[in-house]
Amino acid sequence: MVRMTLSELDNGLTDEELSALEAAEARPPVEDEDSPEMMFEQLMQFKRVNRENRTKPTISLRISPATLKKAKQYGKGYTGLLSRLLDAAIDDEELVRRCI
Repeated sequence: MVRMTLSELDNGLTDEELSALEAAEARPPVEDEDSPEMMFEQLMQFKRVNRENRTKPTISLRISPATLKKAKQYGKGYTGLLSRLLDAAIDDEELVRRCI
């Protein structure tokens, strides 16, 4: 899925096309039998693609056994999950201050 704002689209759109896109953007998503809401287990099967930085340095990090056990419950790819959690946490200045 690619998300774009209307200003990022090609200027070759007609007024009718722009109006249709604006109307579609304002509508909430609707689940039906052809496209039901996905369950958590289904969402976990997706892989995140990071096209900007495909190589990450490998480091050793000590974590508690309880944290490792919880992470492993998410199955294959739990190290990537931990990496994304750390990325999100390090950007939260308040959280960083509480952990120092």
